Amino acid sequence: MNDEVHAVTLRLWERAKAFNGTESGHYVFPACENGHVDPTRNQKSFRTAWRSLTRAIQCPACGKLQRPGDSCTDEDCKADIRGIKSSLAGLRFHDLRHHAITELAEAQVSDQTIMAIAGHVSPQMLARYSHVRSEARRQVVAALSAKPTGARFSADRTSGYDTNNDTKPPVEEESTSEVIETNGRPGRTRTSDLFRVKEAL
Repeated sequence: MNDEVHAVTLRLWERAKAFNGTESGHYVFPACENGHVDPTRNQKSFRTAWRSLTRAIQCPACGKLQRPGDSCTDEDCKADIRGIKSSLAGLRFHDLRHHAITELAEAQVSDQTIMAIAGHVSPQMLARYSHVRSEARRQVVAALSAKPTGARFSADRTSGYDTNNDTKPPVEEESTSEVIETNGRPGRTRTSDLFRVKEAL
């Protein structure tokens, strides 16, 4: 379990105390029918809960979360909520699985790890997630060649924030600077006739 799931499980534990559902044989997701919770039986479907979650709307006036209707259920508000639609409308429970696996693929997680976490994944789905992973790699590589957002300007040219510009001290250039090359000897030999550094752009 990650931290979020652990926190939610603790909240379920606290809620279970209200109906004495904290025995070792009780279920984390107990059965509930007509408002009666039976911790000795497990919840077999999340259909009703999911429907309520994906249809719930928030009143724009008072912020109360509620079922769709004509007016806000808050006695002091009563705002018109007929045109309000849930931000989760159309979200399917299975979409959460696809989203989680896509996030793993975009994080460059291997196929083996995805299969270990998600369980059965068809070859067609693995191909799709491999494509997502490849696209994520392309975007990262493309970002490396993107123009820097904070370019620095000198008197006659623009220089980006890179290792050469940030770690090397500025060098005074001369219009007739000479390239110095090592010819395999202990000392350095000036080769002014071979190459000359062009004047600054």
